[in-house]
Amino acid sequence: MGKLFCCLLLAAIACGCKTVREATPKTTATEELLMSTAVSNALDGQRFTWLAGKKTFVEDKYFEGEDKGDAVGAIRELLSASGALLVPKQEQAEVVVEIRAPVLSMDNSHLLVGLPAMGLPVPVTGIPVQTPELALFQYKWSDALAKFALFAYERTSGRYMRSVNPFSGSAHLHQYTLVFIPWQKTDVPELRHRHRRPPANRPSSR
Repeated sequence: MGKLFCCLLLAAIACGCKTVREATPKTTATEELLMSTAVSNALDGQRFTWLAGKKTFVEDKYFEGEDKGDAVGAIRELLSASGALLVPKQEQAEVVVEIRAPVLSMDNSHLLVGLPAMGLPVPVTGIPVQTPELALFQYKWSDALAKFALFAYERTSGRYMRSVNPFSGSAHLHQYTLVFIPWQKTDVPELRHRHRRPPANRPSSR
């Protein structure tokens, strides 16, 4: 009778523990926000007015890095805002601008003082139970860095026109936990306000 009771208790515990298998994307939404902010910070204050009025083709075949589409789109937008006349084909252009990204990536670091979450097998059922993480202190740092460079040349002659010195920007999300007290530091607006409570509804003045 005692053995039967123990088996039923373990089965109940196992059924009460939720096990979810998730399909995760290559990058998380938080990582994409960090990269997007780093790209925006890198382009902030840059102007390419020397391309104003010129039919310009943006060559991105040498451009590599995480979140390439967003970065290339942001650079194209800035060139257009500076007065460049963007064309879809190289043969239509007066000027070819080659863009590249020496750095477009993220660094992540994590320190935990305490006990990490662990999966413990349950007899009979074989379904693992996930124990919670017990942190006396921990930090999780995520830092994104974007660095761009470009140069322009005449399409027909191939003659060099101008280079732009590499320019860079960064973004960070630093999360801390001391016992059960969490806090974070970030320069990403969407992440800075994500954990704030919405303002209370004020009573109507009517």
